[in-house]
Amino acid sequence: MKHDIATIGQLADLSAFDEIIDVRSPAEFAEDHIPGSVNCPVLDDEQRSEVGTLYKQVSPFAARRIGAAYVAENIADHLRTRFCQRDRNWRPLVVCWRGGQRSGSLTHILRRVGWDAQQLEGGYKSYRRLVVASLAEMPRRLSLTVICGATGSGKSRLLQAIGAHGEQILDLEELACHKGSVLGVLPNCPQPSQKMFESRLLTSLAALDPQRRVFVEAESRRIGSLQLPEALIETMRAGECISIEATIDSRVDFLLRDYDYFLSAPDWLLVRLHALRNLQSAETLRRWGEYTRNACWRELVRELLQLHYDPLYCRSQKQNYSGFGTPKTLSTDDLSAVGIETLAGHVCAL
Repeated sequence: MKHDIATIGQLADLSAFDEIIDVRSPAEFAEDHIPGSVNCPVLDDEQRSEVGTLYKQVSPFAARRIGAAYVAENIADHLRTRFCQRDRNWRPLVVCWRGGQRSGSLTHILRRVGWDAQQLEGGYKSYRRLVVASLAEMPRRLSLTVICGATGSGKSRLLQAIGAHGEQILDLEELACHKGSVLGVLPNCPQPSQKMFESRLLTSLAALDPQRRVFVEAESRRIGSLQLPEALIETMRAGECISIEATIDSRVDFLLRDYDYFLSAPDWLLVRLHALRNLQSAETLRRWGEYTRNACWRELVRELLQLHYDPLYCRSQKQNYSGFGTPKTLSTDDLSAVGIETLAGHVCAL
């Protein structure tokens, strides 16, 4: 094998490099990339489109001629700016789509300078194959303890508090930038692409010790628009369950605090409620619309729990989680920050 070509068999192999440089275009990088890598494109989005069009409509030679000029200009700019302070022992890994000409060009120049630059064999596609294969196997090594509880039971906050106690957690909703329900969209925080979510998930899984328990919140197969890997879903559904049984009043109070951004954006909330039109009657949606326009937030939240979320939760947990039949149960009427901290202590002591 060539001395400037690197292969990876597992995520830990990437730690052998001082920096991972992704030379794909900004749009390619935005869809997904190796976590921690930096984007130093040798062709920007417009240039890549122009070269691709020339390749198809004129000739490969015409595309390479203008492409080489763009690549040379962009690499020169990176050398003057991004790489000018790197010392002699710097060892970067260079990544493009297939491990071809784009990453090969930068690797060649960096090595001519004197750095031990390596080109990732197979490029991003080889990394992507590693992600898919790892997510089909790695979750099955874990011993998952699943935090269950009806909507508004503070499960996500509880999970974070458990983590602060030194326990291992897997926070899927944080990785997915979504709270997991029809009203779970976070303002000004779009969800990542499916591929980016899986990259983030693999990084989180790789950091876990399979010899210690891992706490995770009960989820359906989808979090917003994102799909959970089958191996993770199966492992979660076979895990031990801890059920949080909170009073309806404490749940209403918690949701009014946790979803306070809805209170200042009633029009946005009305759009989200419209998504329930196939699950609730027109009369119910009309009443919820009136609650929203009149700022009757407590009435709205209570009815959403009683008429929508609680029935769905009851059916889902009993059907999908084997450990839900005999869960360890913790009851509370306090989901304040202090109450959740107290719950976390009880969970960790189980």
